[in-house]
Amino acid sequence: MSLGQRLAHLRQLWQSSHALVAIPLVLIAAIILADLRSPESVHLGPLLVVAPAITASFGGYRLTGLIGVLAVGAQVLLAVLQGGVATTNHISQIIALTILSVFAVIVCLIRDRRTAELAQVRSVSEAAQRALLRPLPDRLGPLHLASSYLAAEKEACIGGDLYAVARTGDRTRVIVGDVRGKGLAAIGEAATLLGSFQEAAHHHATLPALAEATDRSVCRYLTGFPQADEEAQEHFITALLLEIPDHSPVSRVIHCGHPPPLLIRRGHVKPVASSHPAPPLGMSGLGPETYDTHTFSFHPGDTLLLYTDGVMEARDRSRAFYPLQERVAQWTQNNPKTLVQCVEKDLLAHADGALGDDAAILAIQRTLVPRTRLHASPLVHSADPHDPTG
Repeated sequence: MSLGQRLAHLRQLWQSSHALVAIPLVLIAAIILADLRSPESVHLGPLLVVAPAITASFGGYRLTGLIGVLAVGAQVLLAVLQGGVATTNHISQIIALTILSVFAVIVCLIRDRRTAELAQVRSVSEAAQRALLRPLPDRLGPLHLASSYLAAEKEACIGGDLYAVARTGDRTRVIVGDVRGKGLAAIGEAATLLGSFQEAAHHHATLPALAEATDRSVCRYLTGFPQADEEAQEHFITALLLEIPDHSPVSRVIHCGHPPPLLIRRGHVKPVASSHPAPPLGMSGLGPETYDTHTFSFHPGDTLLLYTDGVMEARDRSRAFYPLQERVAQWTQNNPKTLVQCVEKDLLAHADGALGDDAAILAIQRTLVPRTRLHASPLVHSADPHDPTG
């Protein structure tokens, strides 16, 4: 949210809260008039406690205290007009109203303090998200990109899902991952993997070498857990590593226990699944000696949709999983940004606004490479004739 939007939001809150002040003021006036017109045996003064109680629901402690003072003043006025303040009945009503008004102010103070603490926590969480999941550019080489992150914990803006891109020469490398667990506890492992990927992507020529390097980094991080941590051996990260050359329609992907991406081509949607997927990262030596690379064709106009388990495992009220491939088939003509927005909106509607796990979505669309760059590059390859998705 920009500064202008925040100021407009605060202005709306200010206007709405000041408009609501009329409610307790009208109540105080109405109760006074009704009490004065009622028989002597009927006392409506105790109803004045409604005014500070209502104010506490929308106003701060200062406004609640002011309305409380007005309510007590109104009670004193009724006592004077009805025979004097010295009567036992009036004194007890004034004392009770004063105590309840003070209690309403205390409740406002506690609520405002917790609201400020929550705002500070959210601010830190947003800063962590910007530092960890840096915003992706709309365009990177011949690729158009769009992404979305939905945290399962409403108080947090980030959790255990991750994505990143690295531009190395005339190719783009992408990682999408999902740390076991969710929320703030998974940030350390996500940060380790992202840092390793961003560094290793520029130092390893092949995608298998990049996968091995990231796996070693995650394993080193996980070995630092105390032995007393009963779940230390169960920590791992599912990941998908993708390499897209600028001047070749052949792209490469390595699956490390992660769901396959969806390839959108000429109105059709199909998964890009490897026949030899690897175990998740950080499995303490259970990974393969060499990672198998799955090649597939990725032509101009094609779109790849990458996602995490939180998307597929979102359930509706009948406990049915979200049918991602079926829904994406409805939006095959959309650009990456619109596609991501459609999936995000439909996913939240399916889950009734409450996701059971963090969810990340990343759409990548390939565009035409200028012909001059294509002829100037020595790295032009032909499509793999054995590619099952070509």
